[in-house]
Amino acid sequence: MTEIRRGATATRRSTGTPETHGFIGTQRDEEPAESSGGQGPVMAEGHEAATLLRESRASVDPELRSAIASLPDSMRRIALYHFGWQHADGTPATGNAGKAIRPALVLTAATALGGPTARAAAGRAAAAVELAHNFTLLHDDVMDRDVTRRHRPTAWTVFGDADAILAGDALQALALRLLAADPHPASAAAAARLSDCVMELCEGQHVDTALEGRPPGEVTLDETLAMAEAKTGALLGCACALGALYAGAAPEDVEALDAFGREAGLAFQLIDDVIGIWGDPRHTGKPAGADLAARKKSLPVVAALTSGTPAAAELAELYAAPYDEDKEDLERTALVVERAGGRDWAQAQAADRMARAMQELARAVPAPEAAGGLLALAEFVTRRST
Repeated sequence: MTEIRRGATATRRSTGTPETHGFIGTQRDEEPAESSGGQGPVMAEGHEAATLLRESRASVDPELRSAIASLPDSMRRIALYHFGWQHADGTPATGNAGKAIRPALVLTAATALGGPTARAAAGRAAAAVELAHNFTLLHDDVMDRDVTRRHRPTAWTVFGDADAILAGDALQALALRLLAADPHPASAAAAARLSDCVMELCEGQHVDTALEGRPPGEVTLDETLAMAEAKTGALLGCACALGALYAGAAPEDVEALDAFGREAGLAFQLIDDVIGIWGDPRHTGKPAGADLAARKKSLPVVAALTSGTPAAAELAELYAAPYDEDKEDLERTALVVERAGGRDWAQAQAADRMARAMQELARAVPAPEAAGGLLALAEFVTRRST
């Protein structure tokens, strides 16, 4: 059993994350949390990440819009709604299309290893990764029955299950078509890597679904961590690897950046699971305690269940019973998870995973000035406000 560590100084109680669960590690793309106490480096990283994300969104949106415009009318309407570019009635909207973390990783990795020329060449690859990510979000919302994403109704609640699933399928097809049509010499390897990644994501979701059907005492922390890496880390790693491919990087550097993204992604998921329990709906756009209400075996919960503490036994009893649909049930369950060490473990483990990510990044990009953008993005995804 993975050891539960408490009180790591590298973590903060205020750490939270994006949204998760369901299919393929969904994440909430919120603003980075401001550091307390005026910590200069953290603030600087936050500003750099915000700049990289804005630039990425500006670069990738035209590719995304062009690709989505090629869809059949029925699928195009749903995709445009999901991205926040249209209302349900088809009129233009200026909604939130997400922070574009994954395309930013593609472009920033390409820049780190190949400079501006590589970045310019990787535009289609960045758009392909974002399309693949949004394919997972559409499916995830259906599977989890989530009714809100990016502070408005999810696509399936507006257009129905079947059409939302089909729109997700169409986005995945668009992602692969973008790479297949790209004349860049790395496009074939990129398409193969993205396809492998999607299969890994699906396997991770299969395991996640299987774990939900097992009694609380039969789920181990190690298998839950492996599932989370497949659901969330795989696509972040793939994004970094695609940027390296488009920069013409050596195979060992491609693999190191993949490992960097995976470790950062697992840190992301750990913090995301913290938000799934203790997040503020005003920041997350989702109901507080939704994961506990659904009796999700998220990482903090499994850490708590396997802690061997009296609170672990209490939590197992709570999870064996259906959700009571009152605020007191959620508050009690969250408190028991915390007493059993789940919250502290998740935050400490997130810090450990970020340390591993930094080691992998240094292997591929040893120059600090070149690695700065990737470091800033990694810090962004793990510094969230609950």
